[in-house]
Amino acid sequence: MTTSPLFQPLTVRSTTIRNRIWVSPMCQYSCENQDGVPNDWHLMHLGQFAAGGAGLVMAEATGVNPIGRISSEDTGMWNDQQRDAWARIVRLIHEQGATAAIQLAHAGRKASDYRLFDERCGTTKPFAEGGWKTVAPSSLAFPGFDVPRELDHAGIDEVVQDFAAAARRSVEAGFDIIEIHAAHGYLIHEFLSPLSNTRTDEYGGSLENRARLLLRIVAAVREAIGNDHGLFVRFSATDWAEGGWDQEQTAVVAAMARDRGADVFDISTGGLIDGVEIPVGEGYQVPLADHIKSASEVPTSAVGLITTAKYAEEVVASGRADAVMLGREMLRDPHFALRAARELNVHVDYWPRQYKAVQWKVRETAGR
Repeated sequence: MTTSPLFQPLTVRSTTIRNRIWVSPMCQYSCENQDGVPNDWHLMHLGQFAAGGAGLVMAEATGVNPIGRISSEDTGMWNDQQRDAWARIVRLIHEQGATAAIQLAHAGRKASDYRLFDERCGTTKPFAEGGWKTVAPSSLAFPGFDVPRELDHAGIDEVVQDFAAAARRSVEAGFDIIEIHAAHGYLIHEFLSPLSNTRTDEYGGSLENRARLLLRIVAAVREAIGNDHGLFVRFSATDWAEGGWDQEQTAVVAAMARDRGADVFDISTGGLIDGVEIPVGEGYQVPLADHIKSASEVPTSAVGLITTAKYAEEVVASGRADAVMLGREMLRDPHFALRAARELNVHVDYWPRQYKAVQWKVRETAGR
């Protein structure tokens, strides 16, 4: 058996993550009661990845308040009922030896959408069907959606408080890692990018001003969760558009966020505007994670069409990112991590005991 960098533990504050194969947050749009309370589907969905050997399992973009949800069927973390339902899921993840993380989000002008598998997805759901008035840094609509209300200072303060309160509940639910969603065209990203933020006050204009909301949230969340829990930030490192948010600005703000208590930066791209051309291909976002890592001297995780064990290992071994986050490939194969261990000839001791007979048979067959 060999040792692979992909299967080396990584310690973030007081949490040691057993390997570098992590599960990206993936929205399930499955709170049928529209109350933000996770249910048996979420238990199964997230538990399977932990049983499948992933190091870190991150729960989907979870609204810090009702109007912060992408859709009315999204999960939430603004009340104790939601917290307690999440606690059951966290226990299962921990029982399988994985690290439990949650992404906290506010969808801004892209909120009040129909869920992904509804043919009306990409348009604002009306009040009569459970929708709501959205908010944003400026009264600029995302194509297909209603014009949002520009947040005033009191509204901005409430957003900061809601992130902190949701983070506190997340820790109470047992989550090890909290991630702040500052990507994909949602509220924080909307403040960061000059394409969606045309404010003239202290939250608009300069990079320092556009980053102010994120940095306030990072500081408030760090205070809420204490020093033991890891804090991630997900960035879209570029809008893929001239005059928009880009990797250089991301690197500067990542360093600022690090100084305020963030630990790891989860690097994705896009989502702010439509109609852009994205050079999609294997690991197409890895160079951006590499840039942020080196320019800001921060740990990063890479996402985007990472589908094979060999390539995932190459990303980590090369030092371009400290971990890989898989989404679609995990849906295709929830046991990706266990399969990767076999393919890379790595022994891991966290096969579920109910499956170990299969593990042994695989070894016997492979050795013949």
